[in-house]
This record gives sequence, C-alpha cells and structure tokens, in this order.
Amino acid sequence: MLDKGKDLDWFNSPVIIALTVFAIISFVFFLIWEFTEKNPIIDIRLFAGRNFLGGTVAISIAYAVFFSNLVILPQWMQGFLDYRSVDAGLATAPLGIFAVLLAPVMAKLMPKSDARVLATLAFVGFAAVFFMRSHYTTGVDTWTLVLPTLLQGIPTALFFVPLTAIILSGLAPNRIPAAAGLSNFVRVFAGAVGTSLVSTGWNNRTILHHSQLAEQTSVNNPVFTQGLDALQATLGGSPDQAMAYFEHSLNAQAAMLGLNDIFWISSVIFIAIVPLIWVTKPSKDASAAAAGAGGH
Repeated sequence: MLDKGKDLDWFNSPVIIALTVFAIISFVFFLIWEFTEKNPIIDIRLFAGRNFLGGTVAISIAYAVFFSNLVILPQWMQGFLDYRSVDAGLATAPLGIFAVLLAPVMAKLMPKSDARVLATLAFVGFAAVFFMRSHYTTGVDTWTLVLPTLLQGIPTALFFVPLTAIILSGLAPNRIPAAAGLSNFVRVFAGAVGTSLVSTGWNNRTILHHSQLAEQTSVNNPVFTQGLDALQATLGGSPDQAMAYFEHSLNAQAAMLGLNDIFWISSVIFIAIVPLIWVTKPSKDASAAAAGAGGH
C-alpha cells in the first residue's frame, strides 16, 4: 500500500482502499491475538510504560522525518540540479563524519548525563539543519548542500543512543530484548510510512507551486512576454524552444519550493516533538545506556 500509494493516487484507487481495509482488519486481529495470548511474540503491554511509549513515539517520528528527508534530497539533486547519482551520494556522505567522531564521546557522556537533555539537543540540532535547507534555491552550490549534511552528523550522534536508553530504562532485564525489538520495528515501520508521506507531500507541494507560478504565464502579462522574448533572443532559437526552456525552469522552481516546504515542516516537527521526550522519567542508568548503544 505504501509503495503503490503515490503511483495509484492513494485512496482514489480501489486497490489502495482494499489493501487499507485488509491492513486494518489484520491489525485488529493481531491486537486481539497479542492481548489474549499468555506468552505473546510481541509484548504490546510494553506501551503501558511511560518511558517506553514516549521514547518509542519520539524516536519513530524523528526517524521518519530524518530518513524520508535523506531519501528525497538526493532525488532532488539528481532530478533538478543535474547531479550524477555518485555525486549526489558524495554530497550526502559527510553525514557520517561527526556521527563517527562523536561516538566515543557519547559512550563516556551517557552514564553521566540526562538522556532527555541529549535527545532534546539532537532534536533542536535537526530542526536547525532542516531550517538551513529550507532556504535553498535552484542555483545552490555544492558547499551549501554539503554544510547542513555535515552538521547533521552532530545531532545524529546525539539521537539514537539517548532515546534508546530512555526506551529501555526501568525495564526488567528479561523484558529488554523484547522492548528493543519492538521499538526498532516501530521505528523502521515509521521510516517507511514517513518516506511515503513525505514523497507524496513533496509531489503535492510541487504541483501547488507549479500552479501558482503558471498563473503568471499569460500572453496578457507584459512581464512574461518580455521575459520570453528576451529568453528567445538569448537562446537564439524558436519561440517553442524558448517556451520549453521556460517550462523546464518553472518545473525546477516548483520542485525547489515544494522541497523547501518539506524542509521547513520537518524543522517544525522536530521542535514540536521535543515535549514527548520530557513526558518520560529521568534516567541515568548506565546499563540502559549500554544496552541502547548495543541496540543502535
């Protein structure tokens, strides 16, 4: 359903509707099975714990936003900035630099720190990075693309371990493996849902901006006709060639504006979910931190 939703126009398609109904029915049966089974495969009752619930929801939403943006950024670079796939990959590769360098620091810092503070710093850092990206233009240079990605490695290093420590804190040792597995499943599932929603959102915002920009492309608009004549003179081609070039530029501008909207919304989401961290209880449990590092 998530893979085909965008291609089939979501709930305007009977296939998507059928898959949705099937998924809902299956999920209801799953819940009934898990709550009535003496030894369930997945311990749904873990969500009754404040730390597990708050931490899992926070890490899942954050990961969904983080991962989905990581997917669409190279797509935009390749589709509208004419980057080769290898160049787009190299531009996003610096994400791992600070994440690797700060890993040993996190290992020493976690037992002495409040995991909620570190997770909050991570969310604020992500919000700042996405806000930086929300001001991109079609003429953006490589360094402007690379810098936010490089800086994103800092909140990435502060992201997984503290939240995983929060999720596992206060649990009996025999429940930690089940809790780690369930939280990871929810996080990965949220990443898949987030990627689908963000891709659809980008497409919808691009269509909206294209429509708004195209409203000015009228023969009755002297600014447009003068600009098109100047473009034709510059290209030295026919009116059709000038119009085709203009349409290409219009598509690129619309896609850029749509992507900037996604980045801005992502920044707001990271700030909005900070309170989820603070509904959890404080924990400086070194064993939970170590378990969190292992789970990540």
